[in-house]
Amino acid sequence: MGTFSDRIRRFKLVRKIVYFIVGMVSYPGLTIINKLRISGTEHISKLPRKNVLFVSNHQTYFADVITFLHIFCAVKWGKKNRLGLPYYLLNPFTHVNYVAAEETMKGNWISRLFLLAGGLTVKRTWRAEGKEVRRGLDPSDTRKITRALDNNWVITFPQGTTKPFAPGRKGTALIIKQTKPVVVPVIINGFWRAFNKKGLKFKKKGVTLSVTFKEPLQIDYDAPADTILSQIMDSIEQSKKYMMMGKHHWLTTDK
Repeated sequence: MGTFSDRIRRFKLVRKIVYFIVGMVSYPGLTIINKLRISGTEHISKLPRKNVLFVSNHQTYFADVITFLHIFCAVKWGKKNRLGLPYYLLNPFTHVNYVAAEETMKGNWISRLFLLAGGLTVKRTWRAEGKEVRRGLDPSDTRKITRALDNNWVITFPQGTTKPFAPGRKGTALIIKQTKPVVVPVIINGFWRAFNKKGLKFKKKGVTLSVTFKEPLQIDYDAPADTILSQIMDSIEQSKKYMMMGKHHWLTTDK
């Protein structure tokens, strides 16, 4: 039995190994088979090392998050809006957690392995027996996320689904009210066209994958949760006012 600090060091080593393996396997699909276009990394290069919440739309189960991890590691090594050669995986930025559905992460050995890269599993509180059901936020899931924000960055997808323009979950806004993090909106596109739903197989090659980081939001943490959620959904361009324009955009881009 080692000391607590020894266990922490071993855990960090395991996470770095997972980053390296997943990163090297996924790198060609993002930069060679497809074309990754990144913008706005100037908004994340000087963020604090903890209590930062990235809110994003969602297009695949895994490819989205894997791309974020690539970008964070590249930024740590001084890259601006590009990945370049993946030597950044030799010493990756591992102060990151991501929120994922519990049922998704138990699917196979690949998803279980990827959990070691910082997954925070939560229950699908909006679904029961195949039907859309909105229930209250699970307190244990909330604690997982708030504890992660105490030490790391956290990536979350407020819609909790890969379906575009789905309504956001109020739980995200409640966590923001409670923890008062720096909130960075992210908009992604192209992943739905390039990868299957899980993000582990190619549907099409030569697709432009775009990731855009916006400026941190100016949030009134005392505002009602519904107001904060509306601000978030608007910032990631998934609100009602973006719906018609967004549908047209999805049908005419990502050549």
